[in-house]
Amino acid sequence: MIKAYTTVKQFIKTEKRDWLENGKQRYAASALILMFFIFSFVGWLWEVLLHVYYDGMIVNRGMLFGPWLPIYGFGGTFVVCFLRRFSSSPRKVFFLTMLMAGIMEFVTGSVLWHVYQMRWWDYRDSLINIKGFVCLEGLLLFGTGGVLFLYFAAPKLNSLIIRIPRTLRIALCAILVLLFLADFAFSVFHPNIGFGVTMPR
Repeated sequence: MIKAYTTVKQFIKTEKRDWLENGKQRYAASALILMFFIFSFVGWLWEVLLHVYYDGMIVNRGMLFGPWLPIYGFGGTFVVCFLRRFSSSPRKVFFLTMLMAGIMEFVTGSVLWHVYQMRWWDYRDSLINIKGFVCLEGLLLFGTGGVLFLYFAAPKLNSLIIRIPRTLRIALCAILVLLFLADFAFSVFHPNIGFGVTMPR
């Protein structure tokens, strides 16, 4: 029994050391660009599936028209770029991600409201919120996501991305960036709005 306990304890200690080391990884620019689009797509898919669950219909979430929500992409890449210096403390990563996500959501939501007089998300029904742009539940979710991004998702994605031939990887980055910029330029003047997307109040 003591031997089994010691084995399990050693396994947990080794696993913890390994994923703490994962948090210190550096990433090539091409890997970060592709991660930005992966995180953006996963965030978009998450919100689309939420609307399928709650409203029973597919809604193209976000101000843009492509299958991406850049706030998730920027959030994820900012975490792996700027918070890895705190990777020895998952607790710090969690709270710093909450802070960073809160600032991003509040600034982005405020700017969109000022420019378009519409909300692309609305937390005013949440118990603890700031002007409906930031809420405690969302921040807790983003904090958890930041920890998962830094220690698990980013290292795994990087190991897959670096297997792509360099020329193909750069071409893929260029194509995605051009499509994204075209979508952004169009959406600034003709944003994606409507039921399940915006709240004009």
